[in-house]
Amino acid sequence: MLTVEPASAGARLDRWLSEQLPELSRARLQMLIRDGLVRVDGAALKAAHRLRGTERIEVEIPPPPDETLAPEAVPLSVIYEDDHVLVVDKPAGTVVHPGAGRSIGTLAAAILAHAPTTAGVGGPRRPGIVHRLDKDTSGLLVVAKTSAAYDDLVEQLAARTVTRRYLAVVHGRVRANEGVVDAPIGRHPTDRVKMAIRPAGRGKRAVTRYRVLERFAHFTVLEARLETGRTHQIRVHLASLAHPVVGDDVYGQPRSRAPVELDGYALHAATLAFLHPSLRKVVEFTAPVPERIERLLSHLRREG
Repeated sequence: MLTVEPASAGARLDRWLSEQLPELSRARLQMLIRDGLVRVDGAALKAAHRLRGTERIEVEIPPPPDETLAPEAVPLSVIYEDDHVLVVDKPAGTVVHPGAGRSIGTLAAAILAHAPTTAGVGGPRRPGIVHRLDKDTSGLLVVAKTSAAYDDLVEQLAARTVTRRYLAVVHGRVRANEGVVDAPIGRHPTDRVKMAIRPAGRGKRAVTRYRVLERFAHFTVLEARLETGRTHQIRVHLASLAHPVVGDDVYGQPRSRAPVELDGYALHAATLAFLHPSLRKVVEFTAPVPERIERLLSHLRREG
């Protein structure tokens, strides 16, 4: 139990805690606050809450997760590989790395088995993984096989020079042939497993460009290009236009039901381009449209 001194009145909760508990990073403290494990006079508050002084603060610190990751010999769809990078086509239904509720059967474990040298690259449970895809989204991911390649690719992502284009089938007829959604995304204010468009200052800038590839009576096929890489970005942005991704029952229910069995979202990371960390030239890769989305498109074309 910690007690706030009157002299600390006006301090942000997370900053005050980082001074009191220097062994924990500020990011870790913010996560504890977000998960309701920090209570101010018995109440769970936000990280930006301003203290008034004299409060009593209780911090519950759960044991750290097991940082070991066992390799699993699961087949990978390898699009490209050399001594520096690995490009894979992730199927829908596969989790990228271990997290809440999923410790085995991850893409990370399969990568570790395929390329053991990635064990020391990036985080111990994210070997060489520099970006991710949602479980029910398929498509291309680049994995760094060396620390130098990892640092280089992370910098490219931060500089927004990595090109990522997605194929998306959405509900409704999108009227404009092309458009852009520039709206900040942050954690949903009441549902902690969801993201949402947030007011300025409460979310991170997120930009998605899209163009129409094909229209049907009640559906549209889009190409979506990420300029930023926020969690659930394409799904949140397209849902904000009243055109949720087919199969996405998180942001599009109840309209998001697919007209055929889909086994995931109608969202596929089809194109990936970046500056190769060693060759120093731009390389571009494409992943074929998976059978599950082809089945949906065939149905829509038959129906007109």
